[in-house]
Amino acid sequence: MKIEVINIKGKSTGRELKLSKDVFGIEPNEHAQYLDVKNHLSNKRQGNAKTKERAEIKGSTRKIKKQKGTGTARAGSIKNPLFRGGGTIFGPRPRDFNSKVNKNVKKLARKSALSQKYSNKAISIIEKLEFKTPKTKSFVDILKSVGLDSKKTLFVLEGGNKNVYLSARNLDRYEVVSETEATTYNILNAQHLVIEENAVGKLESILA
Repeated sequence: MKIEVINIKGKSTGRELKLSKDVFGIEPNEHAQYLDVKNHLSNKRQGNAKTKERAEIKGSTRKIKKQKGTGTARAGSIKNPLFRGGGTIFGPRPRDFNSKVNKNVKKLARKSALSQKYSNKAISIIEKLEFKTPKTKSFVDILKSVGLDSKKTLFVLEGGNKNVYLSARNLDRYEVVSETEATTYNILNAQHLVIEENAVGKLESILA
C-alpha cells in the first residue's frame, strides 16, 4: 500500500510512502467503531443536571386547606409536585457517565476508521508542516493549496505543533492533533484526514 506525499503547496514531491496494511488496510469493524465513539461521547458528558425534589423545596409545611368540604382534591403541602413551584418527580440527579472500552477494541476501532478513510481516498500525506509564529492566514493558504478549504479536515502532526494548532484554533471546520491524540471520533467526524509524513510511522507503531 503506497500513497503519494505532497508538499504544503499541494503538489507532489515525487515520493511515495508505504502504509501498513495492518493499520490502513483492514476490514472496518463498525461495531468496534460504535463502541469507541459511544465511549468517547459518554466521557465528555458532565452529568451535573439536577432538579429539586419535594424534600428540597423551601416552603411552609402547614396543611394548605382543610381536608373536606372544598369540593376539590385533598392537599397537604405547597411543595406537592402537582403544584406550580413544587418539587420535580423523578428529576435528573448528578451522575457519572464515564465508561470503559477494552484497549484492543479501541485500537481496532481506530484502525477501522483509518482503513475506511483510506478506502474512500480521504487521506493525504503531507511533508513537515511547521510555522515559526501562529498565523491563521498561513494555515488558510495551505488549505487552499491542497484543496481542503471547503472540507472538515483533521490534521495529525508529529508531536502536535503548537504554532500550527494556534493557527487553526479559530477555524471551526479544522482540528490539529498529535498522533497520540487522534481518536476514532475525530477521524470519523472529519471529511478528510491529513497526516504529516513523520507522524505516519509513529501512528502505526501506536496501533500495531
